[in-house]
Amino acid sequence: MRRFDPKQKVRAIREKLDHPIVDADGHQIEFMPLVIEQVGHLLGDAGARHFVEYMSSVADPTTDTHSRARVFWGLPEENTLDRMTSTLPRLLYNRLDALGLDYALLYPTIGLTMMGCAETELRQAACRALNNYYSEVYDDYRDRLEPVAVIPCFSPQEAIAELDYAVCELGLKSIVMSGVIPRSADDGGTGRPWIDTLGHGSLHDYDPFWARCLDLGIVPAFHGLGYGWGTRVSSDNYVYNHIGSFGAAQEAVCRSLVMGGVPQRFPDLPFAFLEGGTAWGCQLYADLLGHYEKRNKDAVQRFDPKRFDLELCRELVSEFADKSIADKSEDYLNGAAIMRGAPVDVQGVDDFAESRIESAEDITRIFENQFHFGCEADDPMNALAFDRKLLPHGARLNAMFASDIGHWDVPDMTDVLPEAWELVEHDHLGLDEFADFTCFNAIRMLTNANPDFFADTVIDGVVKKNTATSQT
Repeated sequence: MRRFDPKQKVRAIREKLDHPIVDADGHQIEFMPLVIEQVGHLLGDAGARHFVEYMSSVADPTTDTHSRARVFWGLPEENTLDRMTSTLPRLLYNRLDALGLDYALLYPTIGLTMMGCAETELRQAACRALNNYYSEVYDDYRDRLEPVAVIPCFSPQEAIAELDYAVCELGLKSIVMSGVIPRSADDGGTGRPWIDTLGHGSLHDYDPFWARCLDLGIVPAFHGLGYGWGTRVSSDNYVYNHIGSFGAAQEAVCRSLVMGGVPQRFPDLPFAFLEGGTAWGCQLYADLLGHYEKRNKDAVQRFDPKRFDLELCRELVSEFADKSIADKSEDYLNGAAIMRGAPVDVQGVDDFAESRIESAEDITRIFENQFHFGCEADDPMNALAFDRKLLPHGARLNAMFASDIGHWDVPDMTDVLPEAWELVEHDHLGLDEFADFTCFNAIRMLTNANPDFFADTVIDGVVKKNTATSQT
């Protein structure tokens, strides 16, 4: 059997660390002949052929069966060893030490696309087939490799059905879902296609699904695709579509959950937002605080037109208006008087009512305690999450190391840990912060939902020791 030894730079980094490296977002590349066979078991030969046709259409912007956004050449090809490492569980298992990794969550590749498939029967069958595949091929390797179940969530009913199957029948412990669900013009009576973000303004009430996640000890993790909608629909430039796309998708669902009150209704449920980094999370956190300060139900009253001092306005116009402004001053005053008498918006003026946020501290608690952000190793903005001087209220966000192995943005798997280590080399993170980034933030997230998540894994002892220390 081939032997894989770590490079000197990987070995040197590991010698400096006294903790494992937990990959919060690696990727597997599905072995398609077996996946197609699994789809065939559920949909028959014709259904399997349709699945293949659908997957082929995804990468073709000239078709009408999927988004016109261009997607191409997303997998490592020249580095065949790396591509096959993400495809063959046994090979990845044998290379983990050489990569400097101890434990990895493995998110799907094909599964990310199937979550957004608008064809109900195909979507549900493909997700079921993929979960069967993940459970089968990783069964012997789960002490170090944890496959992530793909959950379709066009409705809470289908999401709960697949969640129960994946967790209760297959024994999988992690899930991934899309937080940006394409809706047709007929959905919700909008008269136009739109994106449902599962919280504020959603077509459905997803609270039964969040409650089921809490019951089962499952962290809802979002890995939605941000191209194919908004401005990222170029049919001839993939880079144009891809830049910022994951951050945009995860920001959309995060903002929707907060404004829809989901974290406040489920304060013990963690959430993970993957592959978009943490810069958008820092900005959203600051923006929410800023908007709450100036537009909470009390502060917004100062902008009520009824509070406009018409007499003071008249005095100032009389004293300072000149030339053409003076000629139109009566029109201006009449307009101001009309605005003062306008009725209050029928929707009310408390935009934070649905969120159940009653203080700035509520926002800080949500972002510090419930939200977790998957950050690719080469992103220098990861350090923002740890900057208590910069983030309002001295907060620190839960950034988690994510290798993204298996996809084009990792040309060489052996460089992932050294790229993350650059945050230390450049004095952006201390060793304790690096430990949280590459290990303990992910552990805390998963064990907060399921204390036994790491039972029978290679890092079980570290998890138990860390849990015992945090409780003393």
